[in-house]
Amino acid sequence: MNDRLIQTQRLYQIIDLETFILLSALGIIAFLFYRFFLKTVSNERHANITNHLKQLLRHFITMSVLYGVYFLVSQSSAESDYARRSLPYIAIVTYISGAIFFVRTCRLLVLQYLFLGSMRSGVPSLLVNIFSLVLSILIAFWSVSVIFGVQLTPLLATSAAFSIILGLALQDTLGNLFAGISLQIDKTFEIGDWLEIMNGNVKIVGQVKELTWRSTMLVGFTDELITLPNKLVAQSQVSNFSPEGQPIVRSQIFKFPFGTEMKATIEILEQAASQISDVRGIPAPFAFVQETNDYGFTIKLIYFIENYGRQFVIADKVFKTAFDLLAKNNIQIARPSINIRQVE
Repeated sequence: MNDRLIQTQRLYQIIDLETFILLSALGIIAFLFYRFFLKTVSNERHANITNHLKQLLRHFITMSVLYGVYFLVSQSSAESDYARRSLPYIAIVTYISGAIFFVRTCRLLVLQYLFLGSMRSGVPSLLVNIFSLVLSILIAFWSVSVIFGVQLTPLLATSAAFSIILGLALQDTLGNLFAGISLQIDKTFEIGDWLEIMNGNVKIVGQVKELTWRSTMLVGFTDELITLPNKLVAQSQVSNFSPEGQPIVRSQIFKFPFGTEMKATIEILEQAASQISDVRGIPAPFAFVQETNDYGFTIKLIYFIENYGRQFVIADKVFKTAFDLLAKNNIQIARPSINIRQVE
């Protein structure tokens, strides 16, 4: 390979034995980080990290083989003309393999660091992907400048007009990208959180599945996949129903005819809600007379839950338990009635 195309001596200095040892140590640090600091993450998180470690191990084996071939060929290059000619090509492939291993290892370390602050849920791939892209671009620019001897300053200056045109063409995509970054910096929500997103008169409800470059993906109550542009989410009113230690308030309405014992009925409804395991004991459920009309009165039962996604299942249990207890105590629910008057 012609030295005018590539700085071979500089390349040989970069991929020496010390570089291989440092890369290997970085991979070991990523493994030890997982073993000592991420013992309490969920099974899903363990499976995710384990999969990354397996991929990293395959890249390490590939890099080690290439380094071994490079060292063997470099030792015989003084005696063999064929080895001397093939050495630069082997060095380039080895360098690329080492760069890929370095980026993937740093990506895994960042991913594991983010997991430390999010043991309960997952980590959006957006932040990790942005880090990987920026690191890859920096390594590519550095490689082109140092190994190939290309001056990037004039090239970047002449590409300013192209960058403006490209920015205008990708305006929506970039808007969604930066909106997604702002959502993560503000920590508006995490993977696994239940959200209610109000955009005008439209309400969208779902559990956060992933945050990508362009969109936020939710899973609805009936397992439908909802994809929303990040810009739309950032501009909407977002209600998060999953923060730890913050109970979710839910209520049920019961109507009774006049003559029903109010105090006993209120105690029965509170008892019914307390018997449901998904209903929090603190704060305790409570009921009160909400209104009266010409036909009877209405009691509103307030209770607190932790799992937003199970609210309808819990409501069904509360209704069934309440109806059973009311029937055992001979308390009748008000029946719907229609009054028809003949107008002469």
